Amino acid sequence: MCLLDIMEVGKYSNNTVPERSKGVLLEPFIHQVGGHTSMMRYDDHTVCKPLISREQRFYESLPPEMKEFTPEYKGVVSVCFEGGRDGYINLVAYPYEESENLEQEEVPEREQPRRKHSRRSLYRSASSSEHLIQIANSDSTESPQELKSSRMELQISSDIPFQMLDSNSALISEKISFNPWSLRCHKQQLSRMRSESQDRKLYKFLLLENVVHHFGYPCILDLKMGTRQHGDDASEEKAARQIKKCELSTSGALGVRVCGMQVYQLDSGHYVCRNKYYGRGLSIEGFGKALYDFLHNGRYLRKDLFDAILRKLRSLKGVLEKQASYRFYSSSLLIIYDGKEKKLELRQNSAETLSQDNLQESISSLPSSSSSMSSTANLPKIDLRMIDFAHSTYKGFRDDQTVHDGPDRGYIFGLENLINILEKIQLQNQ
Repeated sequence: MCLLDIMEVGKYSNNTVPERSKGVLLEPFIHQVGGHTSMMRYDDHTVCKPLISREQRFYESLPPEMKEFTPEYKGVVSVCFEGGRDGYINLVAYPYEESENLEQEEVPEREQPRRKHSRRSLYRSASSSEHLIQIANSDSTESPQELKSSRMELQISSDIPFQMLDSNSALISEKISFNPWSLRCHKQQLSRMRSESQDRKLYKFLLLENVVHHFGYPCILDLKMGTRQHGDDASEEKAARQIKKCELSTSGALGVRVCGMQVYQLDSGHYVCRNKYYGRGLSIEGFGKALYDFLHNGRYLRKDLFDAILRKLRSLKGVLEKQASYRFYSSSLLIIYDGKEKKLELRQNSAETLSQDNLQESISSLPSSSSSMSSTANLPKIDLRMIDFAHSTYKGFRDDQTVHDGPDRGYIFGLENLINILEKIQLQNQ
């Protein structure tokens, strides 16, 4: 049984493991910028997503040196999809028990028939979350009342508004309290689960670290990495479709393309958002401009971020060059920084009050080892994480028939181009 009537939801702290008779009411993760699977907020430090067993096993077998660059894997929960007494849709998670008889081991990735969405319907102006639910899937036959979630409308919110831009940098939505892409994914996830709800009551979800929880104003860039996006088990039709996408985007030329991003703007006090359709249409020059825009806060370019990001990218490249036979097909790389970092304000204030001579005198008076440590400590906080491993493989993984030689050159090619373009932007703006 998985009935809300017998579950006490939300009556415990985020750091407490819920008892078997209690559940965690899941909320849409408001900072999801890309992907098609809905990310849900479990607590402040944890998100969850529908389980794909291949991805779960990959997280469980990650080499130790890669764990710095991936979200922490926290286990599995059972998720119940039910309508509450008030008629609204709720997703509730509770501890997974091996003895539970799940009718299906996992949620298959995109096994349902592909739907053609009108981009125009996704770009319409929206003044409320209910309206966005209506337009995110224009061929749905369900009414807004059937689709909306009271929990979502009450709890999926941010003090900082979001605005989506189209490929011409024109606003395509009014200010709303979450990334529009997160609601799109959430609505589609609910529709898929609702269609199966008569035959299936329990789902398995992965628990993963919320990699943005350290950031007050998370600016996020989601990059699809590599020159190939289809897995070894892809059908001929899917492989051809993915190959075409790569050829027509910067994936083919650079080994990397934009899948989504949000950037906090100091001048307006809101997030500017881009989605995967914007990224697919970028030229090589346009990709460089997108990186510039990601590092611009509406007032000035965040020049302080370059060294920290480049250091992380070079470190990741060094790690992946040692991972023989690994392939990370269709995985993404997240670059995250704080759009309103307190340290940045302090550094700016210090620069205004201290003369260059006094600053140089202060630095030169420190021992050389302290200067080196101080230089590292003064770098702004950024994070770099690989995500989405549903199509990843390596020698000996799950008895995969195809074995690849050497490291993932397509992914490394993307990293090299990403590093080169960022270095060029840095040099041009010194």
